[in-house]
Amino acid sequence: MSLIGWLRNNRLVDVTVQDPLPVQQQGAITTRTADTLLVATTTVNDTANRDLLGSTSTELPTLDGCMQYRKLVWVYFRAGADSTTYRVLARATDHNGAPLGAGWQEIVPAATLPGGANSWGRIEIPATTDGYYDQYRIEVQRTAGSNYFLASKIVGVR
Repeated sequence: MSLIGWLRNNRLVDVTVQDPLPVQQQGAITTRTADTLLVATTTVNDTANRDLLGSTSTELPTLDGCMQYRKLVWVYFRAGADSTTYRVLARATDHNGAPLGAGWQEIVPAATLPGGANSWGRIEIPATTDGYYDQYRIEVQRTAGSNYFLASKIVGVR
């Protein structure tokens, strides 16, 4: 039994995979399903190219198999207010999962991670268009101050 429901044809319907919660987008009512793709805690330090999984190997994705998602929603909790940047990279893969080419497309250039100490944040990836990339790499780097923990949850929206 779902704790959330909505009215469809004057009948209360539980939110399920088959009956997702409707949303209004550009004046039209539609439904969207979402899946949790990542839950991780990262030590944010001054190491360049560190992703949310703690990897500094620049060819490894943070998220894989994301082609079915038009948007990712990154919700995070910052334990520290220290100056931090993040950037988002993306790429497409072939039917075997190998990248189509070398490197990554930078879809969010290095930007300041919003929020202060003990604060929540939310970032949509991509911010204005649809994504549908196969792989994403999300990097965070402290640019001043002390190391702190960053708890993250990323949800893929179909």
